[in-house]
Amino acid sequence: MLAERRPIFSFEFFPPDDDEGTERLFRVIERLRADCHPDFVSVTCRNNSRMRTLDLVVRIRTELGLEPMAHFTCAGATRADMHAVLDTLRDAGIDNVLALRGDAVQGADGLVTTGEGLNHGSDLVELIANGYDFCVGGAAYADPHSEATSPEDDLRYARLKVDNGACFLITNMFFNNAQYFDFVARARQAGITVPIIPGIMPITSLNRMDADSSTFFGVGIPPSLRDALVRRADDAEAVVQLGSAFASLQCAELLAGGAPGIHFYTLNRSPATRTILAALLASKPWERPG
Repeated sequence: MLAERRPIFSFEFFPPDDDEGTERLFRVIERLRADCHPDFVSVTCRNNSRMRTLDLVVRIRTELGLEPMAHFTCAGATRADMHAVLDTLRDAGIDNVLALRGDAVQGADGLVTTGEGLNHGSDLVELIANGYDFCVGGAAYADPHSEATSPEDDLRYARLKVDNGACFLITNMFFNNAQYFDFVARARQAGITVPIIPGIMPITSLNRMDADSSTFFGVGIPPSLRDALVRRADDAEAVVQLGSAFASLQCAELLAGGAPGIHFYTLNRSPATRTILAALLASKPWERPG
């Protein structure tokens, strides 16, 4: 999956809660397949939706012929839970898994655990790598994780995931490319050699910005972008155009700077990401002289 010469392009979706939503999502994925030819698509997983994720990735593979990657979370699960789903993924011919902690359950005395040592994404990476032949990925944080005490803390956990068997990393979304390039440089200095794929989400609605308009899903927005978006608050189409244009420029800079590909967070919608990828494929910024 990660050996292509051209950059890797992938799209992330989440499993809908009902059959009607699933059918709408399949139309979106089918259109993306026809227009963009992604290298793979991934399906997210909440702690209570592991089986819905499993069903969706199997359907994507069998009905659409796309390479799927299942997100897989371990928070609140037992090792028996994990092995049951992993066995089913293996038997269904799924090759790729993104190992994550998932949403931690908070109790009065801190995190609620099962006592089986599955408290972090790195624990799940180790379990999978030691018992299965999946291509296992892990999460990385160009924009620091909300629970990290420092950027060095984030880097230490990324290194642990790789040491435990992760063969690639995908970052959270970010809007400042310097964060990604800095994280990659520090990761290489720390001995991390696996591909680190940046995660990108175009801003297409001010309704998804946080209350102070300075963050988007908890990730900081550059003041110049924030101000430009706010000035277009009364024009929804202008917001989409600006968000897509900014993400296109961001992706072009990342690819020209050596990023191995782009992982698009789609929120189960395709127009903005289709437009961005079409522009990238036409301009091929990764071929520009360094």
